[in-house]
Amino acid sequence: MIDRNGYWPRRGHTIMAQHQSGEQLPPIGLVAGWGSFPVQVAQSLIREGRRVCCIAISGHASTDLESICDHVTWAGVGKLGGHIRYFRRNGVEQVTMAGKLFKADILYQGSVWLRHFPDLTCIRTLGPALLGRHRDARDDSLLLAVTDAYGRSGMEVLAATDFAPELLVEAGTLAGPKLKYQQTSDTEAGWQVAKQMGGMDIGQTITIKDGTVIAVEAIEGTDACIERTGELCRRGGWTLVKVSKPQQDMRFDVPTIGPQTVQKVAQAKGKVIAIEAGKTILVEREATLRLATELGISIIAMKDAPSVQTPRHAAPATTGELTNSSPRDLPSERAA
Repeated sequence: MIDRNGYWPRRGHTIMAQHQSGEQLPPIGLVAGWGSFPVQVAQSLIREGRRVCCIAISGHASTDLESICDHVTWAGVGKLGGHIRYFRRNGVEQVTMAGKLFKADILYQGSVWLRHFPDLTCIRTLGPALLGRHRDARDDSLLLAVTDAYGRSGMEVLAATDFAPELLVEAGTLAGPKLKYQQTSDTEAGWQVAKQMGGMDIGQTITIKDGTVIAVEAIEGTDACIERTGELCRRGGWTLVKVSKPQQDMRFDVPTIGPQTVQKVAQAKGKVIAIEAGKTILVEREATLRLATELGISIIAMKDAPSVQTPRHAAPATTGELTNSSPRDLPSERAA
């Protein structure tokens, strides 16, 4: 069913959420970007009996949301004032954001103001960062400004993982073969670099082989970083390390992997995906881990960087893992 504001997929059979005291709970507002993460968040909320009013970002969000949420409206990314008014009309007091926005396309593929027709609230909120004398288009700066705009309108922005904590990955080896010595060493080194990059709000992902960083994620995103790594390291066998920022705000920009990440790594001949336990979202869990196992990709989730006791310059010990390594696995050759 459609009204002037959007779709009511679940009208007539909505389950009204109630607190233990019997008090009716207000709906949750979901701002949905690209990927399956917003879909899984919506599904988790519906399973808990919560009503979901969703702003599906045009050109990003999945149409699957139209059959899941209680109410859905499609809107451009620049219609911040419209987003706030929509949530107010629907009695939303808590908002969560989920899914990716393609920042390079939004900001740097022509004029953002002409392509996305921002409303007055958006201009007032993001104008100082994007048009001011001291421009600051970093993710944290822009998203904090948006969060503050919701706060001024009486809405609290919460982490999507507060509603779907099961999407956060636990520590351990999740899929694929056990890491070899050099892969563990690369994971340790890559972790330190990725944390530094995240601390500077550059990106959260790096790729590494034989102790040499091959690529660093920036505005182009993880997929493009992986593709570039495949071009630079045609021998393959490299490791992807994806971590949270040192001061990660779990309300937005949380590192995420899924089947597409695994498929991209395999196509580019990578062998390991190392992520941070408790601060990384694993979407489509069963499909992701099954695909990784089928493709021989190791996925390891760590609370902190692993500690490699043997010095980097030392000769490898004669363990089964290391003696099974071919010369191509050793750091005697660098990718061009």
